[in-house]
Amino acid sequence: MKENRQNKIKEIIETQSIETQDELLSQLLQQGFSTTQATISRDIREMHLTKVPDGTGKQKYAMIQNADTDVTKKYHQVLSAGILSLDYAENILVVRTVSGMAMAVAAALDNMELQGFLGCIAGDDTIFAVTRSKDCCKMIIAEVKKVASDD
Repeated sequence: MKENRQNKIKEIIETQSIETQDELLSQLLQQGFSTTQATISRDIREMHLTKVPDGTGKQKYAMIQNADTDVTKKYHQVLSAGILSLDYAENILVVRTVSGMAMAVAAALDNMELQGFLGCIAGDDTIFAVTRSKDCCKMIIAEVKKVASDD
C-alpha cells in the first residue's frame, strides 16, 4: 500500500505541478488512494521530495536524484532560492524563507550536517533551529550564507 502510494506520488509530481500537500492529497484521493495529510507529509520526507522553482515564480514538489552530488546541488539551490534572512538569539537560529519553502530549506539544513546543529522545526515561512551555542549559530549562519551565495 505504502509503496503503491509513493509510486503514485512520484508519478503525480513528475506529470503535474503540485505546489502543496493539500493538492497532492487531493490528487491521490481522486485516484482512489485513501490517505491523510499526515501520511503525505511522512511520504514527502521519506521520498526526499523538495520544492523547486517551476519557472513561473511558484514552487512545486520534485524528486531529488539519488546521486549525492545532485542532492547537494539541489539543496544548495533550495537554500539560495528559499532563504530571505538568518538571525539568532543565544543558541536559537531563526531562518525566514519564501512562503511555502520552510520545510524544503529545513531539509537542506539537516542535510548539510553542520557542526553544532542539533535540529530544526519548520512552519510555512519560518524555521527555528537549535544549536549547541551562540558561537555555533554564528558559524552556521556564515556557512549557510556562503553555500547559498555560491549558486
